[in-house]
Amino acid sequence: MANFFKNLIENDKKELKRLDQMANQIELLADEMSGLSDAQLQEKTNEFRTRYQNGETLDELLTEAFAVVREAAKRVLGLYPYHVQLMGGIVLHDGNIPEMRTGEGKTLTATMPVYLNALTGEGVHVVTVNEYLATRDSTEMGELYEFLGMTVGLNINSKSSEEKRAAYACDITYSTNNELGFDYLRDNMVVYRNQMVQRPLNFAIVDEVDSILIDEARTPLIISGQAEKSTALYERADNFVKRLKEDEDYKIDIQSKTITLTEAGIEKAEETFVLDNLYDIENTALTHHLDQALRANYIMLLDIDYVVQEGKVLIVDQFTGRIMDGRRYSDGLHQAIEAKENVEIEDETKTMASITFQNFFRMYKKLAGMTGTAKTEEEEFREIYNIHVIQIPTNREIIRDDRADLLYPTLQSKFVAVVEDIKERYRKGQPILVGTVAVETSEYLSDLLNQAKVPHEVLNAKNHFKEAEIILNAGQKGAVTIATNMAGRGTDIKLGLGVAELGGLAVIGTERHESRRIDNQLRGRSGRQGDPGVSQFYLSLEDDLMRRFGSDRIKAFLDRMNIDEEDSVIQSKMLTKQVESAQKRVEGNNYDTRKNVLQYDDVMREQREVIYRQRQQVIMETENLSPQLMGMVQRTIERSVDGHMSLDENKLNYEGIVDFAGSVLVHEDSISVADLEGKTAEEVKVYLLERAQEIFDEKVAHLNSPEQLLEFEKVVILRVVDAKWTDHIDAMDQLRQSVGLRAYGQNNPLVEYQTEGYSMFEAMVGAIEYDVTRLFMKAEIRQNVQREQVAPVQETAATNEESFAQVGRNDLCPCGSGKKFKNCHGRNKLV
Repeated sequence: MANFFKNLIENDKKELKRLDQMANQIELLADEMSGLSDAQLQEKTNEFRTRYQNGETLDELLTEAFAVVREAAKRVLGLYPYHVQLMGGIVLHDGNIPEMRTGEGKTLTATMPVYLNALTGEGVHVVTVNEYLATRDSTEMGELYEFLGMTVGLNINSKSSEEKRAAYACDITYSTNNELGFDYLRDNMVVYRNQMVQRPLNFAIVDEVDSILIDEARTPLIISGQAEKSTALYERADNFVKRLKEDEDYKIDIQSKTITLTEAGIEKAEETFVLDNLYDIENTALTHHLDQALRANYIMLLDIDYVVQEGKVLIVDQFTGRIMDGRRYSDGLHQAIEAKENVEIEDETKTMASITFQNFFRMYKKLAGMTGTAKTEEEEFREIYNIHVIQIPTNREIIRDDRADLLYPTLQSKFVAVVEDIKERYRKGQPILVGTVAVETSEYLSDLLNQAKVPHEVLNAKNHFKEAEIILNAGQKGAVTIATNMAGRGTDIKLGLGVAELGGLAVIGTERHESRRIDNQLRGRSGRQGDPGVSQFYLSLEDDLMRRFGSDRIKAFLDRMNIDEEDSVIQSKMLTKQVESAQKRVEGNNYDTRKNVLQYDDVMREQREVIYRQRQQVIMETENLSPQLMGMVQRTIERSVDGHMSLDENKLNYEGIVDFAGSVLVHEDSISVADLEGKTAEEVKVYLLERAQEIFDEKVAHLNSPEQLLEFEKVVILRVVDAKWTDHIDAMDQLRQSVGLRAYGQNNPLVEYQTEGYSMFEAMVGAIEYDVTRLFMKAEIRQNVQREQVAPVQETAATNEESFAQVGRNDLCPCGSGKKFKNCHGRNKLV
């Protein structure tokens, strides 16, 4: 192990030496580039593109291209990249992560590899954590790229499909991680080629890469459609659990954040809902609703996990403190919270498309990222994304005073001390940034400061739209800013006049976050570019992190130190190490969670790629899909014949095969048992395929053009594939929820999920081919038939009832589902 760390350190030294030498070569070109006119500098872009097309690699162009961007930045932006920024840019081009401290100019660093990689014409995506940063950077850095002849696009949620398509077609596209992922999913739900917005994924530079690829990796992106309503059951479950008492009727495990009914609670549920046994299989839906109601009422906390605004329950990101627009808790938890808060309960949804950030970003040809805090998660970046973290030296030495943690026995005593510290610093004019873990804490502290008559600003999920303005003034003399974990991430807090003499920006943390990176980010708001600064964390034994993971160890530490818990305050470097040890345990748990999510999504990834690839082939086809369609017909026939063979006697069930052929392939009066008797299984397959080919040829003969046939084939295939695929996604989601219980039977849930998932996928493929065969062979090919897209979230498909007015109950439904009318759009009609 010692040799491993020694090799790691030696490799880092060797890499930094290489980067230093390359940066020196770029700087040697400074005089040559400064001697060029604007027109000559701009012409370099066309020169580089030509050289690339003639066989030069990007690595060979790097030194000159970086020097060109460096000179252009000086002329356009008034900024001239430092030596360490050149080093960071090279790391990004290599597809790795340069860890650069706050204030080191990561945005400018990225311009050089972005420009270099955009020369290929395949597109570069610059990914930010929010739309404000994407808009800001695309505008500010866009001036530089446009000066050099590059096109720049901005992709945000409010853009139309046409605007998104134009943005993605640019050389450089700024976007958020959410929008990129959702656009990918939406592109694989469209039915016409011109509805797609993205190009193939080429190169992405992810800003605040730890936030996006680590913190948000536990939450997959999901596009949902409407499912059935069950509002009443949510309300009944909520009313029931609100009457329960802790410890008597239910118990909470603080460490795992789980909640369960006690025997007394189960008896109350059985009495309330008039049941013999709450856990009978027919009561599964009720137990699920009760579980979610318990979680909603006693685990999910208002102003910590979510906020309520304008009658809506909005999720708060625990890592950034931001509202997660458009996100909803899955599996009915969001509805349970809505019932708890007595707001309108929105319809349940059905998963129609989903992907994790891990699997989305791994689809890029090359991936890189920037952050000030990645080294603690280096192993995860390497294992999951094959990205290495290189720590880049700071341009100037960091002189910030990072003080040892202060520990208080209670939350009250801690906050009294925090307020006193703020008042003292405010009196002398020193600006203060106070970091809190939750919205609730920021508002509680704001109330205390109001009582102390200390003017201040609050930056949390409830007013994040004022973020830029608040952060802009956070370094001014006398400014007091309370912020949740986002703390203006991505924006520099610049010191006002005379602030350096007062000690610079003071950062006060009111609680340790479960991730050391988040704490380091908060500290890093102070002491940028050699500025003075100070950071101090205040803790209490009643903090969430301490109660969940640290209190026993901390108390043992206090016992060894012979310190009475009632003492007002303890400050010790050893205490800080104990806290960090607790954080490492949480980080390990979170890593296991993310890895588990990825392992399950890897099963779906393989299936998703097969379906999406075949969908794209159908959409992109411009000549003929008949071979693919007849291949489906052939496989459907083979499955049916094999399925009608007696295993013990090796005999064919001719009646069953005739029924299949009559309902799927040919007119039911045109085939009989006599046509098949005496034939072997292989001969029956050949005969049925010939009959199907005859019908296919007849259909083609009556068409006006090959284009009409191609369009009808696309309509049939896409309609069936999309219907079956969305059902399959939902079924896989339910399987995922259920396999966890199999661990009790000594079975590995992941292996069970992989095995059953594969079987379900094979069954879905068979069902797709069966329905495509039946729909195509039985339907009349009509002109002007429209492809139908799977309805996205919040949209409802209106049905034209008049078109069904003359349809018989046993006729095929005109909607094209392949079902009889009575089992489809006619099932709710009075006859």
